[in-house]
Amino acid sequence: MLGWAITFFIIAIIAAVFGFGGIAGAATGIAQFLFFLFVVLLVISLVAGALRGKAPKA
Repeated sequence: MLGWAITFFIIAIIAAVFGFGGIAGAATGIAQFLFFLFVVLLVISLVAGALRGKAPKA
């Protein structure tokens, strides 16, 4: 998912350089959404992994 966010960010930069403001804005919005979705899923995954962790062996 982070890869898709980076891809849309690069598309937004290229579109902005060539003057396609609408496409650049849309790609930026998609990149932001995917990045924040990635961060939320990462945090959920880390918390779930920590809660499900095994007790140390004696």
